[in-house]
Amino acid sequence: MKHPTVIVTATVAGAVLAAVLAVTQASAGGSTPAGAGGRSPAKLLHLDRSDWKITLPIGTKNGPTDVLQPDLDTFSIKPFFTVVGNSVQFQAPVTGMTTPNSSYPRSELRENINWDNKVGKNTMTIDEAITATPAVKPHVVAGQIHDAGDDVLVIRLEGSKLFVDHNGDDGPTLSDSYVLGTRFTVNLVASDGQIKVFYNGRQVDDYTVPATSEGLDYFKAGAYTQANCTNSAPCDNTNFGQVNIYRLKTTHSPS
Repeated sequence: MKHPTVIVTATVAGAVLAAVLAVTQASAGGSTPAGAGGRSPAKLLHLDRSDWKITLPIGTKNGPTDVLQPDLDTFSIKPFFTVVGNSVQFQAPVTGMTTPNSSYPRSELRENINWDNKVGKNTMTIDEAITATPAVKPHVVAGQIHDAGDDVLVIRLEGSKLFVDHNGDDGPTLSDSYVLGTRFTVNLVASDGQIKVFYNGRQVDDYTVPATSEGLDYFKAGAYTQANCTNSAPCDNTNFGQVNIYRLKTTHSPS
């Protein structure tokens, strides 16, 4: 079935960004420009500050669309970043556009501020559920701490194994029998060069950040699909990773 081209326009950082999208969706929907009716994802998640942006799996090769505040405050686009019930749905198909340093698509919030994991106390709590994984390679990242060069620590699902990933190395397993749609809470606490990970209120990890870490850390949350058309089929927008977030909170304090 051929779907119509959808034009979405949002004002981003004072410029007018026009993204022309050929959207082939797994479900009916279309796009919702900023300011359309209903509660926006940013409002539901209380992203009231100016230090968040959403990176979407649309746009151009190596130039996916970013939406920043103040436009983020009222922005949504189905099915990639939209309110579903009492959660925000993040969806990234294997056909999605990617950032220059990655071969995988994302619908992912990123902090627009940087901090040092050795200074103060920096926390992110995500109440979420991973609700879809791509075929063949069912891998999705559902939360990250990133530095200037690479991920430092991520929450990752591979098949039914939900675990903490330490920059490519397996950390503690959170669940070896995760069922899609199961809601869980992760809390990441970075201070004194350590990252503590809490899963459903229980501490499961105390990771020492390597001295080689480049610093300039920031949090990310959403759906970072770890598959593309070279390793997952079908190569269309019915094949995607998806995460639903019910609550997202970050804090940064001097101690």
